[in-house]
Amino acid sequence: MSPRACPCRHTLLALALTLVSAAGCREPAETAFRYSTDASSRAGLTSLSDGVLTGNEAGAVVRLDRTGTLQWRVALGREVATCPVVAGDSVIAGTVAGDLVSLSLADGSERWRLTGEPPVLTPLVVAPDGQSLFVVALDGAVRSLAVDTGKVRWRTPAPKSTEAPPESSRGLPAPVLADGRLIVALGGTGLVALSLTDGAPLWRQATGDVLGLEVEGDTLFLVTKASKVRGLRAKDGVMLWEKTVADSLTSPPSLALGMLWVGARTQDAPVLVGLSPSDGKELARMGLPDPLTTRVAEAIGELLLVPTQGRQGRLVALKRPTWERAFSLRTDTALRSPPVVQGEQVFVLGQDGRVLSWKLRPLEKSP
Repeated sequence: MSPRACPCRHTLLALALTLVSAAGCREPAETAFRYSTDASSRAGLTSLSDGVLTGNEAGAVVRLDRTGTLQWRVALGREVATCPVVAGDSVIAGTVAGDLVSLSLADGSERWRLTGEPPVLTPLVVAPDGQSLFVVALDGAVRSLAVDTGKVRWRTPAPKSTEAPPESSRGLPAPVLADGRLIVALGGTGLVALSLTDGAPLWRQATGDVLGLEVEGDTLFLVTKASKVRGLRAKDGVMLWEKTVADSLTSPPSLALGMLWVGARTQDAPVLVGLSPSDGKELARMGLPDPLTTRVAEAIGELLLVPTQGRQGRLVALKRPTWERAFSLRTDTALRSPPVVQGEQVFVLGQDGRVLSWKLRPLEKSP
């Protein structure tokens, strides 16, 4: 019997991991569960109040509770390549075949389905009021849909560009909501900020080849393939600061523990760089066992969790303020999406489609 089919045995499962503790001999984490979705995945995890959602390349959308018990599983037929999103009591997921499906959060029952749409490869975004869903096509066209019916509220055409579209198997960077605007990175075309109500362009910025976006208050942060980290004013796109921190950058920007973090590579060695969000000043730099290609997360008030994309798939925990390594958890599968933290419990999704979870213990204070 597979471990997935028997949730009562989750606490008995031996998850192969390595613990290296800087705080003493007591193990800083215990395995909560592991669950196989039965196919590899690049979708990432969506945090719920009592667990997580994910999708996989077999087209399954899966809801798990905090014990790793399956709440429901729905087959959509083709790969779910991006995180399902939650809007009220609905879950909305898209497939690479161009299906967009609304499911009940409670039991996974289908509410509406759109077919024949562009492949859903760029993460979906839900409006702050939960009434609208924003969908970005690979060519840069944007649609706003009603969450309750799937009806189109407005759409913007693909921008005119001589640039080749992104690889067909990959989408554009995840759009962000900032200062009442939807901000979308459109490859070589640059950035555009759209009105949430009608899709009208509010500003454009020529920054191309964006790896990822992050936002805090009225400040937009971005990382480019040209190794630039920038802070922009969200209301008009005016650049506030710009820094070059390494030979190449490997991750989108992420905010945690009061700092802006980016993964980078210097002389073929992967590093993590921490910057001041206010002016881009470098505040920290640490070596990593493998590259960071996604976002970091914070846990139990003092730990920075860094997922790495190597064969060993280490989740590295760094302790502030020195950012020394507190411990690392080995998953034996590449970690390509951010961890989800709920109190003292952390969840990660492996490239092999396993959802892994641990309960973290507070680190012992140094004498």
